[in-house]
Amino acid sequence: MKFSIIYEAQMVDTSPESEQRCFLECVEQAVYAEKMGFDTVWAVEHTALTQYAHMSAPETFLAYLAGRTTTLGIGHGVVCLPPAMNHPVKVAERIATLDILSGGRVHFGMGKGGTQQEAGTFGYDLNELQPMIDESMYLIPKIFVNEEIEHDGTYVKIPRRPIHPKPKQTPHPPLYYACTREATLQLAGSRGIGALVLGFSGPDEIARKNAIYREHFRNRKPEDQVGYRPTEHLAALCAACVLEDRDEARRIGLRGQRFFAEAIAHWYQGGPKPTVDEELSAEEHAAVLARGKEQVITYLSEEKITAGDEHTSNYTVAQDAYGTPEDCIRYVTRLQEAGADEILFMFQMGGIPHAAIMETIRNIGEKVIPHFRG
Repeated sequence: MKFSIIYEAQMVDTSPESEQRCFLECVEQAVYAEKMGFDTVWAVEHTALTQYAHMSAPETFLAYLAGRTTTLGIGHGVVCLPPAMNHPVKVAERIATLDILSGGRVHFGMGKGGTQQEAGTFGYDLNELQPMIDESMYLIPKIFVNEEIEHDGTYVKIPRRPIHPKPKQTPHPPLYYACTREATLQLAGSRGIGALVLGFSGPDEIARKNAIYREHFRNRKPEDQVGYRPTEHLAALCAACVLEDRDEARRIGLRGQRFFAEAIAHWYQGGPKPTVDEELSAEEHAAVLARGKEQVITYLSEEKITAGDEHTSNYTVAQDAYGTPEDCIRYVTRLQEAGADEILFMFQMGGIPHAAIMETIRNIGEKVIPHFRG
């Protein structure tokens, strides 16, 4: 079992001062996480999603973090592959350089981004991106291993060129795909790469998704393999706040989850901007999340869309992820039993104080991780 942290650089206050503080706090947390025994820090990539995610240049954040650490895995979770956003040659060059300078610590996740807001920034229609992503996904590993590359594709054309450098890990870093829907789990499994399950799915839903992923990985065809290094690995997102005071952990954690859910609904579904109610109790925040889930289900029903976990998981309250170290152990045990190979802890949600995140990292490092490795 691997224990990791994933960052969105999410914030309530979007002033330049707040942005600067947020990034510096993320670095401080990550450096401390290495000391506390965490395996990897992952960074998302989003563009033009105010409040929800200011992590728009993860390659810079991760390169800086690699220089501040010695053993911590450096994870792109994920690089968005529309060619105008990240040309496959530049992606291959950056990943290889980072892998060399980090001593072979890079984990390379791929995806397309989740909103028209982002796709439109680079002149794309979100619904037309998948073939472009597929082309780049198969092309980048070839750039990693071949001395020269020549490609005459539908969306990318490269005359014969030598591309440098090559990554330290041979043949290349492990590969992953961002997974929220059943189709993306099938894709990751059938193409022989790891699955980063980036939704607030509980243990039962993780077990269902794990079964889909493992089946498609087991039955994959050699010609569908992406890259030259099969990676069977399922990482499950787990929002958490772990404090000695269980009531305080639940209040802070649920407030953060509520902000996350409202922020993503604003950009993905056109909802109102997120709110932060400092005085609400944990139960009141949970009630707001429950009402949000009901509203999503009602809307989807009216639109004749089947409600799935990808639509409602952000509103699902994980009872034991916000609590004491003992609560966290119980919840992580359920995720492990559901098939997760890695826990992608999300601590840094809007409104969660830096001090609470540092205490969470310490509690997990001192009590949760040793429980599973002992």
